[in-house]
Amino acid sequence: MAVSRHSPDPRDPARRTFALTPPARLSAAIEVLADIAGRRRPAADALKDWGLAHRFAGSGDRASIASLVYDALRRRASAAWIMDDESPRALVIGMLRLQHGLAAPTIAAQFSGDRFAPAPLSDHERTRLTDASLAQAPDHVAGDVPEWVLPALATTFGDALLDELRALARRAPLDIRINTLRQSRESAMAGLTHLAPATTPHAPNGLRIPIGEDGRGPALHVEPEFLGGWYEIQDEGSQLASLLSGAKPGETVIDLCAGGGGKTLSLAAMMGNDGRLVASDDDPRRLAPIHERLRRAGARAEIRTPRGGRARTDVLADLDGTADRVLVDAPCTGSGTWRRNPDAKWRMRPGALTARVNEQATVLDRAAALVRPGGRITYVTCSLLPDENDAAVAGFLARAGDAFAVVPATAVVAGEKPDLGPFLRFTEHGLQMSPALTGTDGFYLATLERKAGS
Repeated sequence: MAVSRHSPDPRDPARRTFALTPPARLSAAIEVLADIAGRRRPAADALKDWGLAHRFAGSGDRASIASLVYDALRRRASAAWIMDDESPRALVIGMLRLQHGLAAPTIAAQFSGDRFAPAPLSDHERTRLTDASLAQAPDHVAGDVPEWVLPALATTFGDALLDELRALARRAPLDIRINTLRQSRESAMAGLTHLAPATTPHAPNGLRIPIGEDGRGPALHVEPEFLGGWYEIQDEGSQLASLLSGAKPGETVIDLCAGGGGKTLSLAAMMGNDGRLVASDDDPRRLAPIHERLRRAGARAEIRTPRGGRARTDVLADLDGTADRVLVDAPCTGSGTWRRNPDAKWRMRPGALTARVNEQATVLDRAAALVRPGGRITYVTCSLLPDENDAAVAGFLARAGDAFAVVPATAVVAGEKPDLGPFLRFTEHGLQMSPALTGTDGFYLATLERKAGS
């Protein structure tokens, strides 16, 4: 595969890893994109297979190639429009102009055809790079989203649609949440100066770690401070969603869709390990990482793992009617995380949305049985689609009759994080965070309270 001019022969069994040239990385990215398109597979799988087939490429090369691939997927529609071509090569060329801001001569220098570089630009490609624009492109092309999902996003964003879609096509920041069970953000920041952190704009215990121009950040999961439980890697929006749940020391709190435990750990820190925190998930496989994460963080929670097979029982039945708060981090399409997972937006189909809506109804109804009178459900998705957000809450209210009422999101924010209000969109039943307005992933949150006597 593509190597630098003076690199050892990759066929040599005694070889070591070595750096690819920038043009060789472009050739590799084109190859991976062709694999994704040809086999209709997730980008992560294609990148993994490329790395296994080209073991001579170092970790830096693999990370850079992944960044190129994900950037091309972020701008798939607009790059194809600019280049008048949907081929993997065209997507990379268009992405270099749109995402990396490179001029045509700079791109042409990378596409030299020398050794492992991609073939030289054609006259048509040069013309498109120089003359084509997105001025007349439809909104779904200019915003790089599937056409079928655009009406839903327009409902969410209104006049800010294109600004938000452009933000959704940019790279996401790298955020961590300081574990206050171990220390304060201030003391942790002093001990993490080698990572050059800055405080997150909104989350009170978050730090933002710089990433390089190639999209790479430090390997935070191997840092001694991570292994010592100082922090967890968590988007600021996810941190804020946990904060807005309002969990307090001494309460009984249930994390109903706990997964790997990111929000469980946040809740434990908010409660100061004082109270009863229970974490469960319908899929026991998703709970596998939570035990080690709790140990590392010094966090306390009961883990209720459902049993499989015909003997499966409800492992939360004894808690019905006892919870002060239930956090429902609901399964969803993940549209709010497309800047992190850009290939997901092109693989999502309408049928997947229908399936997620059905799952959301199921978990909301289960949460309703767990809450005591006066207790609250915090419903969270990482979605920008109204069907999964306000519509899901409206459906729940219709099924629940008079048993529940919406707690106004303005009141929730005023009680937990008053300065956050200007950076949120308030919807009929909840609130929406977004990349352009909040600077976070696209989280939705609504709060539902069981009425006294119901």
